[in-house]
Amino acid sequence: MKEFNVAVVGATGAVGRMMIQVLEERNFPVKNLRLFASERSRGVKIPFRGEDIEVEVLSEQKNFSGIEIALFSAGASRSLEYAPKFAQDGAVVIDNSSAWRMDPEVPLVVPEVNPHAVADFRKKGIIANPNCSTIQMVVALKPLYDYSRIKRIVVATYQAVSGAGQKAIQELIEQTQAWCRGETLPEAKVFPHQIAFNCLPHIDVFLDNGYTKEEMKMVNETKKIMEDENIGVTATTVRVPVFYGHAEAVNVETEKKITAQKARELLASFPGVVVVDEPAEKKYPLPVEIAGRDEVFVGRIREDESIENGLNLWVVADNLRKGAATNAVQIAEILTKYL
Repeated sequence: MKEFNVAVVGATGAVGRMMIQVLEERNFPVKNLRLFASERSRGVKIPFRGEDIEVEVLSEQKNFSGIEIALFSAGASRSLEYAPKFAQDGAVVIDNSSAWRMDPEVPLVVPEVNPHAVADFRKKGIIANPNCSTIQMVVALKPLYDYSRIKRIVVATYQAVSGAGQKAIQELIEQTQAWCRGETLPEAKVFPHQIAFNCLPHIDVFLDNGYTKEEMKMVNETKKIMEDENIGVTATTVRVPVFYGHAEAVNVETEKKITAQKARELLASFPGVVVVDEPAEKKYPLPVEIAGRDEVFVGRIREDESIENGLNLWVVADNLRKGAATNAVQIAEILTKYL
């Protein structure tokens, strides 16, 4: 099997570290691994296959030749600056930020949904990894869409704090600990309000249309991935005091009737989906139970009695794994067939 020189950019962040872990777990054919991060991570070493690899300072590197695949989790501004440089030096960049997702020359890929789009990497040398909440939703909706085109999607998300990074996790921990001790809660710094024991209908910045940027990501990315600009999509995204695992309440309207039982059958046979749907036994997907898993879990499957061809679903996935790192590595696995 051919092996590849791989880089992880943003290697010391939560997603970057998970990318390294997933590369090892999935036995990706890595010949040589280079790790990059900011000045703050100078001298940090991260284990990979029994070896401690020292992180390189990204800003000090002038040449990236020899790298064939670069997994980026360094944020949009760094990606806009450095992804073209990696691509110019011969690497294919798989970027986890929002920087390139809606670029018409950059494929936006979820391997279970549109693997063929990977072939378009040749246009810019960049492949975009979608937003975490979009990824899990389109995986769950793809088998339904293939059976009967989806006309409209209404989704409300319940997103874990890990989606906002390690500092967000620490903020939830510190606020919870203070509350349990009966102390005044520390000032919110990562989030606009207290996150412990609270729900914030505010992820990313608000736009002129009243939606947040996170909500519009779900709208626009879903259409691009599903290759259907005519799907109606509306979203409300909410941050909740959960460490790992995004949950979504998804309502869809299809062109022809899909019964709840047929939906269960379609979902159960689709790669990457696990159906957990026995409400009488109190069995349905829970973030605390799916953390650390790569599949998308679907339950509470029921027909929407308010419209003729409607379905309701409860969709849960680990946002750091399938919502970010695992999806990126899966894209890389497809990419190896072209290199």
